[in-house]
Amino acid sequence: MSSAPKILPTQIQEGTASGIRYRLEGELVPALHMALDGSMPVYFEHHVLLWKHPTLQIGLHPLRKGLVRRAFAGMPLLLLQIESGGEVAFSRDAPGHVAALHLQAGAGIQVREHQFLAATQNIEYDYSRMKGFANMMYGGGFFIDQFMCTSGEGVVWVHGYGNVFEKVLDPGESIDIEPGGWLYYDHSVSMSQEVYGFKTGLLGGGGNLVFNRFTGPGRVGLQSAYYHPPGAETGAGGGQGQAPGMGGLLGGLLGN
Repeated sequence: MSSAPKILPTQIQEGTASGIRYRLEGELVPALHMALDGSMPVYFEHHVLLWKHPTLQIGLHPLRKGLVRRAFAGMPLLLLQIESGGEVAFSRDAPGHVAALHLQAGAGIQVREHQFLAATQNIEYDYSRMKGFANMMYGGGFFIDQFMCTSGEGVVWVHGYGNVFEKVLDPGESIDIEPGGWLYYDHSVSMSQEVYGFKTGLLGGGGNLVFNRFTGPGRVGLQSAYYHPPGAETGAGGGQGQAPGMGGLLGGLLGN
């Protein structure tokens, strides 16, 4: 099983980055707890801040694209940043797993929309629209958050639903992932669509089995509690909605 994706740590007691010490805490609804010395600002979406020290200063994070364009794109309107030393914590307010993705200068990573938690200032943020196979999932595509480390070592923290697993692909090595199951992938990794049609048998006439194929080199992250909007023709369900229960609960959280 050495080639299988491996679960990332659910608890980190002493992680470090430039000017930052951080912890990943909590089992059901995890939190990212940071202690900053003020030398490295950290930016985040405005609604993920859980608590902060009263003297910690927060300002607006400059964006490469205008706020109006972000709003029309359905992305969060504001990105904020911490501008002083102090302690702060972030949470996505949903069951899952927080992962710390360290990047070296010149490296980049792409993250599924609405799952970014925070990043160090030496990582540039951008976004793009994912089309093509995404139309099968979300009726017009969805957005990808893009991060590029410009100097030194930077960190992007993300929230995955369920648990987060990671597969490090060798050059030319591939893995097929359920379209709702991938969380992030390195810029060096390519992604394509694989569709298997079934006319007879277990899935009946017209059923499709859809995967996203990721080819290395680089990392790809998976989340074990993926979600598909009701009626979306994706994955092994071939158009079936997600069953009630924990998956349905997580789906409702994702949908909101």
